[in-house]
Amino acid sequence: MAGIQSRSVVISVGGSLIVPEKINTVFLSSFRDLILKYASKKPPTKFILISGGGKTARNYQEAASSIHKVPSDDLDWIGIHATRLNGHLLKTVFEDIAYKRVLKNPNEKVSFGKSKVIVAAGWKPGCSTDYDAVLFAKTHKIDTIINLTNVDYIYDKNPKQFRDAKPLKQISWKYYRQMVGDKWSPGLNAPFDPIAAKEAEKLGLTVYVINGKNLNSLENILESKQFIGTILR
Repeated sequence: MAGIQSRSVVISVGGSLIVPEKINTVFLSSFRDLILKYASKKPPTKFILISGGGKTARNYQEAASSIHKVPSDDLDWIGIHATRLNGHLLKTVFEDIAYKRVLKNPNEKVSFGKSKVIVAAGWKPGCSTDYDAVLFAKTHKIDTIINLTNVDYIYDKNPKQFRDAKPLKQISWKYYRQMVGDKWSPGLNAPFDPIAAKEAEKLGLTVYVINGKNLNSLENILESKQFIGTILR
């Protein structure tokens, strides 16, 4: 397989991995160890880590919606603030090698300097952190995104509803976009945000979608080895 060609990678870290029910310190500890392993190599791999909102965002969104009809933008802002809370947690976990603040605007280009990790979070309503990840990749001229989610593959249909759903190991942006459509809604649970997919296709990015619970897959991608997951390109 082609694997990672550049020494800078964007990783979108799903909120469901950071806080599935409570903060997953086991995952965060193992994730830190793996990132440190590659950040300390010569030359180092540098990472932009973008945190999702996950269940924290959905819990707050559902609570607000159960009390009163909430405008879509407000639901998005709840999700954005959840990503920023998770982002600050990630920055703290990587405090010794991380850039001094959590970035919010993906159009802002900063230098890594002596840092090996830049942590980022949600930006504005109308999209998810997947789209932010695509824009960060564009701003920093990075051609690869690794999307850590809670499923092993992208499937041809929802595996929770259809027992005959088939895993897709490599698919085109055109096919994927036909599957998920073009619309975003707050709390949408898709392997990769439709708005992000449209921009990623336009930019010619490669996106790996893998189960973040299996960090061996992440390491195998970084080592250009076989892995469990889906390649979008």
